Amino acid sequence: MVGTTLEWYDFMLYGTASALIFSKQFFPTLSPAAGTLAAFSTFAVGFGARPLGGLIFGHFGDRIGRRSTLIASLLLMGLASTAIGLVPNYASIGVWAPVLLVALRLIQGVGLGGEGTGAVVLSMEYAPPGLRNRYASYPQMGTPGGLILANAIFLGVSALLPESAFLEWGWRIPFLLSAVLLLVGLLVRVGIEESPDFIAARTRGEVVAFPLRESLRLGPIRLLLILGAAVATGVVVYLFMAFTLTYGVKDLGLSRNYLLLAVIVAAVLWCASMPLWGALGDRFGTRWIFAIGLGALLVWCAVYFPLLDTGSRAAVWVALLGMGVVLPIGHSVGGIIIADLFPANVRYSGASLVVQASIVVGGFAPLIATALWESSGGSGWVTLFAVGTCAVSLLATIALFWLLPQPPMPSAPTSAAVSRVVTSSGGQPHTTAKS
Repeated sequence: MVGTTLEWYDFMLYGTASALIFSKQFFPTLSPAAGTLAAFSTFAVGFGARPLGGLIFGHFGDRIGRRSTLIASLLLMGLASTAIGLVPNYASIGVWAPVLLVALRLIQGVGLGGEGTGAVVLSMEYAPPGLRNRYASYPQMGTPGGLILANAIFLGVSALLPESAFLEWGWRIPFLLSAVLLLVGLLVRVGIEESPDFIAARTRGEVVAFPLRESLRLGPIRLLLILGAAVATGVVVYLFMAFTLTYGVKDLGLSRNYLLLAVIVAAVLWCASMPLWGALGDRFGTRWIFAIGLGALLVWCAVYFPLLDTGSRAAVWVALLGMGVVLPIGHSVGGIIIADLFPANVRYSGASLVVQASIVVGGFAPLIATALWESSGGSGWVTLFAVGTCAVSLLATIALFWLLPQPPMPSAPTSAAVSRVVTSSGGQPHTTAKS
C-alpha cells in the first residue's frame, strides 16, 4: 500500500493543482473557462500516456518479474513529480512553460500506467488461500490514500501561506516533497520479494516472449466487456477528485479549503472501508460485490450533483461523504476481478491493457464534465454523463459474468508448490508485498 499511495499522491497532486492553480500559472492569457479547460487537458494527457506505461511495464512484469518493474515505475513517477515543482510559469518562459508541464505529465502517466495493476497482481499472488480479495484491496487503498495525502499537504500549505504567496510559489512545495516521499517508497519496494506465482511460472518454463499477444486469446468480446465493466469507476473517481473542486469553487462559490477538507474526509471513509469490502468479496464472491458496487455508484451519481447544487453545506457534506461510502465497494475488488481473468504468465500484461484503457476515459472525465457544464450552464448533463457511464459498466458486468459462457479460471499454484518454488529460489513470502 505504501508504494501505491506515494505514486497516487504524485498523480492526484496534479489533479488538485489542475483544478485550482494551473490555469493561472500556465494559461494566464486565456479566459477563466478556457484556462480551466486547458488545465484539465494537461491533466488528461497523463491518462493518454498510461496505456503506453501499462504495455511497457506489463510486458517486462511478465518477462522479468513484478518487483523490478514496480521499482522502475515508482522512480519514474517520483522524479517527474519533483520536476513539475521546478517548472517556471508562463510569465517566466512563455509557451515553454505549458510544454514542459505536458512533457512531465506524460512521464507521470507512463509511470503510473505500470503501477496500479502491478501492485494488485503482486499482492493477490502473495495472498493465502481465501484472502485474495482482501490482499488485492490493499494496493487499491493507494488511490484514496494518495488523494488524502495530496489534498492534506495542499490544504496545509494553502492555509499557512497568504493567498498571493501560495499562488505564486507555495503550490510548488507539495510537488517538491515528492523527492522525500520517493525515498520512502524506494525503501519499501526494495524489501519486497518476487511474486511466488511469477517464480513458479518461470520455473515451469511458462514465461512467453510476447505476453500481451497471449493475453489477447481471451477474445475481443470478453475483452470489450471487461473494458466496459471497468470504465465507470475511473470516470466517477476523477469527477469526484478533480471536477468537484472546480465546480464547487467556481459555480457554487464554496471556498477552496472547505472543499479540500470535505474531499479528504470522504477519502478517509473510502480508504478505511476497502479491506472490509475485500473481505466480503472473499466471503460472498468478487463478482457480486463488484456488481453491487456499480449499482450503488449509479444511484449515488444520480443524486450527487443535485445535492451539491442546493448550495447547502450540509447537503455538500452528504454528497461527498456518500461518495466516500459507495466508491470503495466496487473499487476494492475492481483490480482483482480483471487480473483474475488472466493466467499468471500473462496476468500483468493482460490486466494492464484493460485497466489502463478504461482509465483513459476516466482521465478525460473532468474535461468532458467541464465542457458539458460550460455549454449547458448547469450540472444536469454532467449527472447524465456519470449515470450513463455507470449503467454501461453495470450492463457489461452482467453480460460478462452471468450471460456469457464462463471460460476455465486461470489456475494458481498450490500453496505447497509455491512454497517449494520460492524456497528453492532463496526467497520467502512476507506481508510487505501488500505495499
